[in-house]
Amino acid sequence: MKKNMGFQDKLIRIIIAAIVGVLYYLGIISGTLGIVMLVLAGIFVLTSFVSFCPLYTLFGISTCKVKN
Repeated sequence: MKKNMGFQDKLIRIIIAAIVGVLYYLGIISGTLGIVMLVLAGIFVLTSFVSFCPLYTLFGISTCKVKN
């Protein structure tokens, strides 16, 4: 897997995942929607840690800085 996520992209994904986790914990989102949001938050965290997003590969996107 070739890295295709930059630092800002990873940071935004982790912040979104943290917000979803807090909203679920506080009971603001719950039920099926809450579980779906938690799964997506988990995917965001996982892709942030490995610096690879499979959807970016499909669409040819890369937010990684190019090294000279």
